Amino acid sequence: MTAADRDRSTRRILGSMTGISNDADSNVVALPSVVEAVELRHLRAFVAVATDLNFTRAAERLYISQPALSRQISILERRIGCLLINRSTHHVTLTMAGEALLARARTLLDDVEEAVHIAQAVGGELVGRVTRLLEPLATTYADDGIDIDDARRAFEDLHAQFTPPAEVRIRPVTANGVPSLICTPSSNDHLTRSRILFLHGGSFTLGSAYGYRHLAGALAEACDAEVLTADYRLAPEYPFPAALDDCEQAYRWLLERNDSEDVAIVGDSTGCGLVVGTLLRARQHGLPQPNSAVLMSPAVDPTWITHNPAVSSDAAQQMARSLRDRFTEPYLNGHPIDDPFVSPLHADLTGLPRLLVQAATGDTLRAHALHLVEHAQQAGLDARLELYPTAVHDFHVFWSFLPEAADALQRAAHFLHAPQDKVVAGNG
Repeated sequence: MTAADRDRSTRRILGSMTGISNDADSNVVALPSVVEAVELRHLRAFVAVATDLNFTRAAERLYISQPALSRQISILERRIGCLLINRSTHHVTLTMAGEALLARARTLLDDVEEAVHIAQAVGGELVGRVTRLLEPLATTYADDGIDIDDARRAFEDLHAQFTPPAEVRIRPVTANGVPSLICTPSSNDHLTRSRILFLHGGSFTLGSAYGYRHLAGALAEACDAEVLTADYRLAPEYPFPAALDDCEQAYRWLLERNDSEDVAIVGDSTGCGLVVGTLLRARQHGLPQPNSAVLMSPAVDPTWITHNPAVSSDAAQQMARSLRDRFTEPYLNGHPIDDPFVSPLHADLTGLPRLLVQAATGDTLRAHALHLVEHAQQAGLDARLELYPTAVHDFHVFWSFLPEAADALQRAAHFLHAPQDKVVAGNG
């Protein structure tokens, strides 16, 4: 493969990951500088001081000197026309006017920050950031002679760009023989009963519980629940059904310690196929079903033929062949591709728990989500679809800076905590 061919292949793979064309550098938008009005800077200085009633800590947080901080607040007081903060040698207190301003100023600054994030997302900066993060992985995939170890390193390197929420505690466990990690949120204690089994993506050949600890931790914080991430065995070293066997054992481990009503299962991308497979295994073996399941950016058609209508048929067929060769064949190792435990779209889903399916509007694999929800509803399931205005497959991975991902995690938490007979309105 020539350098030019590899570059074209990299751009094509990036396009499939982000849903945007990568044929020109103009698709990556430079980060605009957010120039705040002077009044915003002064409000930010006031809120910092008013929150802690301490000029020293506020100055450190804003990375400015105390005299500069004091000047900004004085300017704000002159412009408003009243005293906001009483200053003395030993005490800092708010005046009545300061107390009245504080809550409103916080809301205003939060609204401005949210508006900027939305504007950046619409303008393409955040998708451009995602593209830059994905490019090393796409470059690795572009090589026809890709080495599985190289691919795994690139996949882990991508996830290493993110860290779990600082408040989350992480500890290793062995769940019925399956190495796993448990993420415990800051507010969680031993009396909290909600538990989530998280099954990561990676096309059955990539990924790890350690690499995904950032997303599992974010899920734990959003849902206020302990999250068990199973480090299931990967193909090609361990083909089907090794991964599904491990997921079933991890689910049994949770059931041995919790009521099924307090357990949910969540997966992302191809991990969603393992979620459905685990639910089918539970039904097959007479195990109780969990309370619910959330499927994030599902990739559940192992033929990879199901695709976004916006993708040309020729490009879709080429992509499907490549994905089957690289991921499906090593995983199945000759096992029938239409096995219901492999292909949820061919499975009888009767009796499974309620499902929330989340997908990106521009995802080239969006049709997987649409077909899965339709298939589940035909089986009588309470299956709900939420679509988010982004072009990134598995956008939840970018929860730390992508507003749609953070919103999706919060909505997933709302769904998991909602009573089963309560309809949670989707945005699809």
